[in-house]
Amino acid sequence: MKILLIGASGMVGQGVLRECLAANDVDIVVSLARTPTATRHPKLLERVVPDFSKLAAIEAELAGVSACFYCAGVSAFRMSEADYSRMTYDLTLAVARAVVRLNPTLTFVYVSGAGTDSSERGRSMWARVKGRTENALLALPCRAYAFRPGIIRPVDGIVSKTKLYRTLYALMNPLLPLLEAALPRLVTNTRQVGRAMLTVARVGARKRILETPDINAL
Repeated sequence: MKILLIGASGMVGQGVLRECLAANDVDIVVSLARTPTATRHPKLLERVVPDFSKLAAIEAELAGVSACFYCAGVSAFRMSEADYSRMTYDLTLAVARAVVRLNPTLTFVYVSGAGTDSSERGRSMWARVKGRTENALLALPCRAYAFRPGIIRPVDGIVSKTKLYRTLYALMNPLLPLLEAALPRLVTNTRQVGRAMLTVARVGARKRILETPDINAL
């Protein structure tokens, strides 16, 4: 398989990249990120793309993709709805439409979040925008799925690039393995998310919106 990975420099993206590079049936990973990673691997083709809405220059490298794993995202903290929509909805759909046009049979997996509002009418701004993004992706002419993880435990040496999250994970790290074992409906880890994405790319899933228990079951 040829995998297109968006957002490999983030915590989730790092875990997904690790699992893709370890998978025997993945031949190449084309990674698009706003900032470069430190990963070097024979299977990895990394492209730094400051603006995901401008992919015309690398379209040749995006052809022949079996699956696209979209792991990029920003926090809605202190952002206006217009700005958050531009970063979350507009950029995601720009990438998805470009990749689906080149690869109409691909599988597209979008990392959303627990609590996303599919009605698009709730009080939470970020949940509305994520819901609108999910709905638009699921309407595209391809096999599209939305992952809605809750708490994600970083494993395999992976750390968040956000200082606040690094601090929180450092404080919670002794408890997270216990929570993951005790509350599998609420907690997953970066390794499991990556492996679940690959499973969906290989054989699909019964649901198009997958919550934490669904992710852990794959």
